[in-house]
This record gives sequence, C-alpha cells and structure tokens, in this order.
Amino acid sequence: MRPPLQPTLAPNIAPLNLVPPGPLLRAAHVTLEYASERGVVRATDDVSFDVYRGDRFVLLGPSGCGKSTLLKAIGGFIQPRAGSISLTGKPITGPGPDRIVVFQEFDQLPPWKTVRQNVMFPMLASGVARGDADVRARHWLGKVGLARFADAYPHTLSGGMKARVAIARALAMQPAVLLMDEPFAALDALTRRSMQEELQSLWDEIGFTMLFVTHSIEEALVVGNRILLLSPHPGRVRAELNSHQFSLASAGSHEFQAATQRIHALLFGGAETALDAPQPAQVLP
Repeated sequence: MRPPLQPTLAPNIAPLNLVPPGPLLRAAHVTLEYASERGVVRATDDVSFDVYRGDRFVLLGPSGCGKSTLLKAIGGFIQPRAGSISLTGKPITGPGPDRIVVFQEFDQLPPWKTVRQNVMFPMLASGVARGDADVRARHWLGKVGLARFADAYPHTLSGGMKARVAIARALAMQPAVLLMDEPFAALDALTRRSMQEELQSLWDEIGFTMLFVTHSIEEALVVGNRILLLSPHPGRVRAELNSHQFSLASAGSHEFQAATQRIHALLFGGAETALDAPQPAQVLP
C-alpha cells in the first residue's frame, strides 16, 4: 500500500490524528448479538480484521450479514458478545470523537440549522471553541464544494449535497477513522457515482482512514483498497481481498467484471467457493 498523503491544511486546521505504525483498528474474533422479538440474534461470528492508517477498508456482504452491526460496535454503540475491538491498541468501550459515523439517512441534519451550523454542531458539543469550529467548518465545506451554501438550510439541498454536508461534518471532527454505513445507498445512480468520485478525490488529497459498509460489489471495488467479504447471516469472514487497482475509471473493463464475478462466487457460490474457513488476503486480477 502506498504511503498516505499528508493532509492539506488551512490556517488553524489541526492535522488528522496520527498513529504509530501497526494496525490503527483491530477487530479480534468479534461475535455480536442483539435482542429481537424472536429472541437473541447472532449478527456476526468470530470476525477478525485489521485496518491500517490510510486504508479505504470495505465491509461487503449481503443484507443481514451483520456489517452495519459491526460498524456500530466499532463506533462504540454495541459491546461484543465475544472478542474485542481496539483503536490504536486501546479497547473501544463506548462512542468517541475519534470515530465518526456517516449514515445513509441525511435527514439527520437538524433542519433549523444552516449548513455551516450543522457542520459546527458536533465540534461545539465536543468542546471546540466557536471560532475554531467556524474556521474548520468553512474549510471542510470548501473541500466538498459547498462553500457558497454555508448559510443555506438542509431543506434547500439535494440528496447529494446533504451527503457532502454529512461528510464535511464528519471530517471536520478530525476522527482517527471515518465510519460510513452505506452512505450513498439512498441516492440515484448518477449522484451515487458522483459521490464516489468525490470521496476518492478527497481521499487522494487528505489520506484519511475510512471503514465503508456496502452490499454492492461494484461500489466496494471502486471505493475500497481492501475488501472483507462477510457470509450471509450470521456474518463470518469469507475472504479478504486487495482491490487497490480498481477505480471508477476501470469499471466495465474485463478485469473489473472478472473481479465482480469472483467476489459473487465467494459470497454466494457452492461448496467449492463458499468456504467456511476465511481465506488469506488475495490480490484480485
């Protein structure tokens, strides 16, 4: 993996959190359960993976495989039934500003606050001085192309623009890892492609660490540089794949289509492909 780019900073903008060499985030033998009307449901079973600084790490699997539940556990909202999750070597025991989540529902933006106020809100809540929060909000709104909409209200924005606000708000918090739970699933196909391009451009410039959840094989290939495949319910690791060679520019190529078919076979194939034992990291052709 290439070394991550250094952040491009505006005045008074602190660098994104730096961590020592080694995994930034580690999930070790994580089993997650939750209560439902039918009793206790096992969402994931014995899931392990490492995320390194600068990774675009994707959790990919079918609906119900526990990938969003796993993201919530990394966010500190759910405690594992077994195993452990750690960030920079320290156990995750609850939510914290070092892990910010971007969800697919952008109605999470308070409608009575302007775009700039929405971006500032979590910073102010975590103790950032108002002046610094304002500088950081304007900086990140500029990065996502919304500088001239800073004083607009959410109801005047398109779905793609609301997605940009959510990303700006998350990055303004300068988290160690950005958690994205199917953030573009509610968007139309053209807007979703545009947001994937913009996310890639932001990562190229800033080099932040991202954990991205999706059930789309194509999106996983264009967004991620590493992909963890989770089996249908309960989620178990099927394989880990290196996919840094793919991008939106390669979508539609023979190699891209072959990788898509191979991943589909690993996720849903018969006994010869859908292995119970997780496979070591592989480089897709």
